[in-house]
Amino acid sequence: MHFSKALPLAVALTTHLLAQTPATPAPAAPAPPAPPSILGFALTGSATIGSQYIFRGLTQTDGKPTIQGELDLVHPSGFYLSTSLSNISWFTDQNLNTASAPLPVGAVSSASVEVDLFGGYKWGFAKDWTLDVGLYRYLYPGSYDNLVVYKNPATTEVYLGLSYSWASLKYSRVISSADFGVANAEGTCYLDLSLAIPLGESGWSVLAHAGSTKFASKNGADNSPLDYTDVKLGLALALKDWTLTLAGTNADTKDLASDNQTPLYDNAMGRNIGKGRVTFTIAKAF
Repeated sequence: MHFSKALPLAVALTTHLLAQTPATPAPAAPAPPAPPSILGFALTGSATIGSQYIFRGLTQTDGKPTIQGELDLVHPSGFYLSTSLSNISWFTDQNLNTASAPLPVGAVSSASVEVDLFGGYKWGFAKDWTLDVGLYRYLYPGSYDNLVVYKNPATTEVYLGLSYSWASLKYSRVISSADFGVANAEGTCYLDLSLAIPLGESGWSVLAHAGSTKFASKNGADNSPLDYTDVKLGLALALKDWTLTLAGTNADTKDLASDNQTPLYDNAMGRNIGKGRVTFTIAKAF
């Protein structure tokens, strides 16, 4: 055999065979550890710091910083149970012993913490579609020595939500006798339309929201002056387990009642808690 001719042929055959041989796959990245489990419920949570706490268009901290935490138990069947915690000042701010507050001098009514308990069921009934139904309890540990106009702000709501991909619509209805301290308000409702539109694979999302609060009036009360709408527009950036959000909010909340004396959404410092706000938050999921 003429090796000068056979060698190129051997090289060609070897090259052909190597091309037909599947490449050895690179080692797969290790899967992230599964979250802790309690009775089949996965335990997750988050921690948030922010320039202020906005809830339904209203500042809960009078423009001051907030620290929040949340724990969630989620079952593969769709049931979930959660609790969250945040500092607040809105109830204290509306009940200071000043001329604009509805309390006699010497009385103490204050709350500096909000504790939420909520649970329900989420049903993914089609691709990207989810139905969410549940019960929400807002608690405000504090001092309530002398309540006149405002009642204990503890509130219970039921809710029904429908989401598709990055859009959601949620209806909440108060089933307690008072709504965040407003008496005779059982049946008050809040409608929330929210969008979180992803900008490709960049991690950025455009946030948009519109909400409407309609107060119920029971036992001859007229709570309608408290009705308002709120809007939000912002940006969010997701970085692995971190989310950074910058958003502007505004609510068409009235300062005073028609008598120009009774405060509605003005706190005791004369600041409307719903007017234009800009908020920055940093959240960490774990």
